[in-house]
Amino acid sequence: MSKIIVGLSGGVDSAVTAYLLKAAGHDVIGVTLKTWIGGNGELSRCCEIDDARRISYKLDIPYYAVNCAGEFRENVIEPFIHSYINGMTPNPCVVCNTALKWDRMLEFADSQNADYIATGHYASVVRLENGRYTVRNADYAEKDQTYMLYRLTQKQLSRTIMPLGKLSKNEVRAIAASANLPVANKPDSQEICFVTSGSYADFILDNTDDYTPQEGNFVDENGNILGRHKGIINYTVGQRKGLGIALGRPMYVKFIDAEKNEVVLCDDTSLYTDTVFCNKPVFQSIENIEKGQSIRASARIRYRHKAQAAVITRISDDQLKIDFDKPVRAPAPGQSAVIYNENGCVVGGGVIINNRGQK
Repeated sequence: MSKIIVGLSGGVDSAVTAYLLKAAGHDVIGVTLKTWIGGNGELSRCCEIDDARRISYKLDIPYYAVNCAGEFRENVIEPFIHSYINGMTPNPCVVCNTALKWDRMLEFADSQNADYIATGHYASVVRLENGRYTVRNADYAEKDQTYMLYRLTQKQLSRTIMPLGKLSKNEVRAIAASANLPVANKPDSQEICFVTSGSYADFILDNTDDYTPQEGNFVDENGNILGRHKGIINYTVGQRKGLGIALGRPMYVKFIDAEKNEVVLCDDTSLYTDTVFCNKPVFQSIENIEKGQSIRASARIRYRHKAQAAVITRISDDQLKIDFDKPVRAPAPGQSAVIYNENGCVVGGGVIINNRGQK
């Protein structure tokens, strides 16, 4: 059987991953990447070391904690802050997976002469007839996490195991309970792992010394001033609640113009668009889409978005255009658009750069 490094976050999903692999006869080693400690001493929800150590002790497997805090700040925290300051809505989990987590786990695997790494993501790693690796949708759509994994490389996927792709959350908790794992009833994390308290804006202010939010104007789509905002880091595309302005009708954030320090508001119908542009394209199930080439597929524009039918066109070396069959609501610059084939396998994706094409 194989020697496998399991990334233990301290949660139930990674605990059951380690349990299942050990029960299958593999030589399992647990590792936690120590990524973030807040100013109040609270650990990131992805590196709750005490719980991870308890899980390892219960399973009788070796356990290690690897300090990646400096790399995490450079590769995840600083881009996250920079994106919000520039009016975008970033995907820090996508960045962390490809810029830090997988490389550090594979590096640790090599140091232990291990064959594979494994994670508790709800997805499956598959090798297609064309020889390429990709991630495929979880059987239970409500927990599917392929959206966060679309930038993983062929090298990374070829050494990755994800045992939970066919299981529901209830089944995972039942397995944890039957195995008497100490985190069987631990609540799921719902927010970004390193924002352990307060708002994203609070986090940014607590973790940067050279930025002070400036008040600016709320404007409508024609540039008419509607009121004053308290700093663009407090808003994201599609937001309605917490705007701090009363206009007598529901209004939403359509666009954040960092250069003008303006937040553009609109009604709900103006949030919809049938065209989304992306940069930084990557591909999994296929090698590439050539410049000028189009494919039929489906795409998601945020984590909880259901994939919608679309035509994807490579319009330049660094840009994709996604033309949806039906308009999608509130694509946000900085979020990812992830492309799927008819079998639920990730084709590729990119980072949304423009949402001014609303109709």
